[in-house]
Amino acid sequence: MKEAEREHRAAQMADFRFKLVAELANPYLSAAQRRALIAEKASIEHDVPGAGRRRLSEACIRKWLTLYRKYGKAGLEPRSRRDAGSSRVLSRAEAALLLNHLEEKPHLNATTVLRELQRSGAIISNPSTSSLSRLVRSAGLQREKRLRKAAAEKNLKFDFFAPLECVQADFMYALKIPDPEGRLRHALLLAFLDDATRRVLYATFSFSESSIAFEAGIKHILSAHGRIGRLYCDNGSPFVSSQTRRILDSLALVIVHSRPGKPAGRGKIERFFRTVRDQFLGNLDANSLSSIADLDQRFHSWLESEYHRSPHRGLGGQSPLDVWLAKAHHIIPLDPTVNLKDLFLHEATRKVHKDSTITLDGVLFEVPSILIGERIKLRYDPHIPVQRRRLLIYQDGSLLEEARLVDSYANARVRRGDLQHSIQVTEEGRQPESEPPAPRRRPVDNSLSASRLDWGDGQNSEGQR
Repeated sequence: MKEAEREHRAAQMADFRFKLVAELANPYLSAAQRRALIAEKASIEHDVPGAGRRRLSEACIRKWLTLYRKYGKAGLEPRSRRDAGSSRVLSRAEAALLLNHLEEKPHLNATTVLRELQRSGAIISNPSTSSLSRLVRSAGLQREKRLRKAAAEKNLKFDFFAPLECVQADFMYALKIPDPEGRLRHALLLAFLDDATRRVLYATFSFSESSIAFEAGIKHILSAHGRIGRLYCDNGSPFVSSQTRRILDSLALVIVHSRPGKPAGRGKIERFFRTVRDQFLGNLDANSLSSIADLDQRFHSWLESEYHRSPHRGLGGQSPLDVWLAKAHHIIPLDPTVNLKDLFLHEATRKVHKDSTITLDGVLFEVPSILIGERIKLRYDPHIPVQRRRLLIYQDGSLLEEARLVDSYANARVRRGDLQHSIQVTEEGRQPESEPPAPRRRPVDNSLSASRLDWGDGQNSEGQR
């Protein structure tokens, strides 16, 4: 019943009761007159809203009169039953058992399920059809709704075959540990789980949920393993960032968000988090942790030595690592010409001030004076602290210069016109280097660990902490 219809019926019932008891509340009536009038009203039939013609008992009329005297007309509105949504015949355990079976067997109606449980001896009570119907409606388990939900879950149920065909990602709140300033804060675990093999492709602890950490995990998986078919996650802020969306679009990588309040499709990663709580965090002495790096190191030791090598019921008794190795030949490698470091740079648009400066994350940078008044696009690595970032300047899709931090003292002695020649940038967007760069490590040089990937430039896949 819709809320508007329910309110209308309640108003109708309140009006009916008011007309019935209003004259009984007359203060000039004697007790004997009031008793006679109540007996008269109880002896005849009344047209009760929603119930038809019927007689009312004297006790019922007296009860309504008491409510009217105490609360006025508002007290005559019908109140919800205290046991609404529950059965007074079925025990709580029997009601829970019945509802669980209804969820497991959406094609059956409540009466059929009740009869099956009664025959098996699981339920000994015998509720009426109306009581059973109220219980099912209050739980939102009407047969039509259960069938629609089952059809939706069937479409969303992830039973992929190949590794990386679908990767689930989510954050989990862990225990409290001291941060670098010594304050106790919740550590959060970000994990990427392969749907087909249950292998954890990337996992790291941090003190906050951020899209930068999410991007670092994607970058690690693409570099260390191969192309991702689709990402599946919820609608949390780390997964809906505009920067992340732009990066994924440039990689033609599909991200699917679960419906708000419907986490059923993320059951596999939720099950992994339960394993982490039971088997890892449950056996961990929080007082022995010195830092989040210590927690991260212990977690990866447990992940590689126990979780990945333990039999998994959802994999037919095989371990995630065994299934991963058996199906690894299905992985599609990333195109070697794809420059991930360039694709994962963040972008920002700024208008150059009259003093040839721009501001990014609260820090002033200098740009060539020829760009005064122009709107430019900046590209940078968000993992690097803002004071140490290389800020590349683009205009109309072309790389122009590299901005530099404002030096207030030197700035007073340098002519603005000289800035346009003060920085040299190569075609790849780097300043000339006096020493050749270190050779880049290949993904195959790294272990199977879901931890860090050495980029050969002093940074890991997660970036600098």
